[in-house]
This record gives sequence, structure tokens and C-alpha cells, in this order.
Amino acid sequence: MSLVDVTDLRVDFGTLRAVDGLSFRLEEGAALALVGESGSGKSTVASALLGLHRGTGARVEGTVEVAGTDVQRASDEELRRLRGGRAAMVFQDPLSSLDPYYAIGDQIAEVYRVHARVSRRAARARAVEVLDRVGIPDAVRRSRSRPHEFSGGMRQRALIAMALACEPRLLIADEPTTALDVTVQAQVLDLLHTLREETGMGLLLVTHDVGVAAESVDEVLVMRHGRAVEHGPVTAVLGAPSEPYTRDLLAAVPRVDASRAPSEVSGEVVLRATGLRREFGRGKRAFTAVDDVSLTLHRGETLGVVGESGSGKTTLGRMLVGLLEPTAGRIEPGGGVRPDVQMVFQDPVSSLNPRRSVGESIADPLRARGERDEGRIRERVRELLERVGLEAAHHDRYPHEFSGGQRQRVGIARALAADPRVIVCDEPVSALDVTTQAQVVALLGELQRELGLALVFVAHDLAVVRQVSDRVAVMRRGRIVESGPADQVYEDPQDPYTRQLLAAVPALDPELAARRRAARRELAIA
Repeated sequence: MSLVDVTDLRVDFGTLRAVDGLSFRLEEGAALALVGESGSGKSTVASALLGLHRGTGARVEGTVEVAGTDVQRASDEELRRLRGGRAAMVFQDPLSSLDPYYAIGDQIAEVYRVHARVSRRAARARAVEVLDRVGIPDAVRRSRSRPHEFSGGMRQRALIAMALACEPRLLIADEPTTALDVTVQAQVLDLLHTLREETGMGLLLVTHDVGVAAESVDEVLVMRHGRAVEHGPVTAVLGAPSEPYTRDLLAAVPRVDASRAPSEVSGEVVLRATGLRREFGRGKRAFTAVDDVSLTLHRGETLGVVGESGSGKTTLGRMLVGLLEPTAGRIEPGGGVRPDVQMVFQDPVSSLNPRRSVGESIADPLRARGERDEGRIRERVRELLERVGLEAAHHDRYPHEFSGGQRQRVGIARALAADPRVIVCDEPVSALDVTTQAQVVALLGELQRELGLALVFVAHDLAVVRQVSDRVAVMRRGRIVESGPADQVYEDPQDPYTRQLLAAVPALDPELAARRRAARRELAIA
């Protein structure tokens, strides 16, 4: 009997059919990736495997069997035994999955005690054991830490440890590496692979990142609009896809080995930063986020700033815009918040007021510049909406009525409203699937060419940075460790840290991914 057997699964939310007649199997110890864009239904399928739609009002039809349990017919008690016991799930956002008030070890111990009749001391010992197993250093001490004391990668490891506590036969990982740096992402994917080898558990990986799938699984099922488009061995689906949609999905994936066509860069300097330094805190608690950074930006040029979380790249971007004052150094032209330098933020949801229409948000820079004629303001907002690929009729809609890619277009329109010379883009596509990501990147390139904009593109995704950048600056611990023309930095990196980042980028070739994983394992052992 298969570990997972799904037949003709259909899931409806009201009038919306999220999953439409999906069937697949997963054998013991195997790994399957559900790949698709946002809204394709892949996360809905993952939730259906554990009966998480029960009681939500969703209508679920078809047959779902997981580790010998008929999920549709199971009682609530049988589902509780399945969840966390024989099948466990790791969610995309570890912060929302962990209780901020309780120590990590206590939370893992509590999950273990739900399924195993053991003492609190035994449960605590089990928590330490699984934390150690997923590579948390000094597991005894760190088990007493709360979630905010862990980095993003460590929080994701803690969630995996919680999932492993009861030795499940199936691990469901829903976008487990979306918000992680490339090196941390590689570590988490390597961990999942090692755990499969050691425990024999099956893995169902939900991801919009085709490269992550290539690194991690035996088979790929490509989804679109709730249906299976293509299903087969990972080498066949990614190496020689038979369906046009799969080929389009692969074509949209940014490649770290594909250089960008040169921009029309003028000699005019539009922004210059010299010796920038930014400290937070005072005295012994002072922390230097940016340390002696200098850069020059020309009209029509894109400067990519790449680095891991904590490297200082976002702090640098906020100083360039004027949202943070440098502790030392200078920016020319200066003068606090500069309307000629605008920012597109990573999370358009948090940067847009949910109580105001998108049209009102886009109009803010116009009013800040002194425009008082409401007719002209509305007409300009309509022009900007159409300029970024939205409709004038969207003016009175609210942020929750838009997709992630559409909300990012609203953020770009708002930045354009100030007629800037420079736009600082802080991780503008990190939360988007590859096709939406490609559309936003193409839009930024089009606007740059037409308006002569200079862009500072801040990101941890090295493939995206290469796709958009003329020059690249690599940051680590607040400093620029390497910079130069993009092709030079990517093809002949001089700094060991740059080489480390490039080696961690997911490869679309499963065989190359396996060789890289083996090389990382040998390096870790050495």
C-alpha cells in the first residue's frame, strides 16, 4: 500500500474550485514535489492530506489515504493521531507556527506528549534529541530559547525538529525555504535529504521554486488551476518537459549563469554615497549594521546589492532613501528624505494601508509635493495604474483585493508618483512565484529604459540579481566584500564568501544538485 494515495481530489471554497480532480501516489521513503504558481492549489492539497479543511466550510470530495488512514472518513480522534504522529507538516512561516511566549524545547515536548505517554522529563529529553538531530548547536541550552532568539533558518530547523519528534512516516513541507537566504536554504534542503536517508520517511514538498524541487525530490507534479499539468521523474520533467506550461514555468526561472543585456547607462551620477556607517544602540550594546560603505550610481544603471540576512543591505537601502540617517558618512544629493529617491518594499501588504484604496496610497506622493487639484491627482493615479499594468478602474479597490504581484505593481506605481531619479527595490520579488517574479522584473526593466531610472536592487536571490544588474556589490557583516560588473563578479568571484553564495544557489539539473550536495557534505565533515 502506498504511503499517500490521492484519487480524484476536489476542494471547493464556495464557488471557487481550488483543486479539480487531482490524483497521485507517494511510496514509502520517496519524495514528491508539488510545483506551481500561487493559486495553483498545491497548498490546498497539502492541507487536505491532514484533513485540515475539516470544519472550515470547504467542500472536499474524492479519496485521500495517508499512512493507512482514510482522511475523509476518519474520526476527529483518528485525525489527531495522524497529525504529528504518522504524518507531520512544516509550514512556510515558522514565526506564525511557533508560540512566541514559550521556549522552543517546551513546544516540541508538548507535541511529543500528545502522541506518546511519557513523563515531562522524557519529553524534554526527546526535544533536545531532535533539536540536536536537525543541527541546532548546543541543543540543551538552545531548547530553553524562545522563537525570537532564533534566526530564520534556525526557526525552520526547530519546526522540522518538532515534526520529527514522533518519527512520522510522512513529512509535508509547505514552502519551507521561501524566506531563507541561499546558504541557509541549501542547509535546510540538505537536512531534509539526510533525514530521508536516515529515517526512510516520505517527503511531500510544496514549492513554487523549481530549483528547490530539483534539489530535493524524485518526482515532480506540476499544478495549474487545481489540476495536474505534468507528472513524472524530476529528471524528465525538468530536463525535457512535455507540456507548454511546464516549459513556460522553467523559462521564467532566473538563471545564475545567464548574463543581462547591457543597459543604456549615462555618465551622469544620480547618487553617491561615501563612507556610510550606521550603528544601532549605545555603549556595549552598540551594533554596527553598515560599516564604511561607498557607492556611485549612474542614470539608467542597476546596482545589485546581494547578501544574507543581517548583512546590512536593507539598512543601506533605507539610508539611501533617507529613512535612516547615517551615523557617519554622506550621501549626495543630501537633505533627509529625498523625493527623487523612492523605495519599493519587500512586503506590499505591510507597506500599503489596508483601510485606504490603492488609488489613495498612490496619490500620497503627489499630495506631498503640493498638488491640490483632486481631478489632476486622480487622472495622474489612473495613468500610473495603467503604466504598471493595472487598470484605471482599480483606483478604488483595497489591497486585499489584489494578488501579491498586483500589490507589488501598486508599490511601484506609488514610487513612480514622485517622479524619482532613483528607486531602491528592497527584496521586491522574494515572496512571488517565478512567473510573477519575471513579470515584475520585466516591468522594472521597461520603466528603467523608458524613464532613465537608476535602480538599487537589494536581494538575497543571486539569480534574480544577475538577471537585473549591471554592477553587483556583495555585502557581509555590514561591509562590501566584493563589487564590480555583474558578469565579472559571477563568472570570476574573488572573495571566498561570494563563491560560497554562488555554490549554494539551487541547480535546475538534479544530477548537478546531487554533486553539489555531496560536496557540501564533505566540506561540513572536513
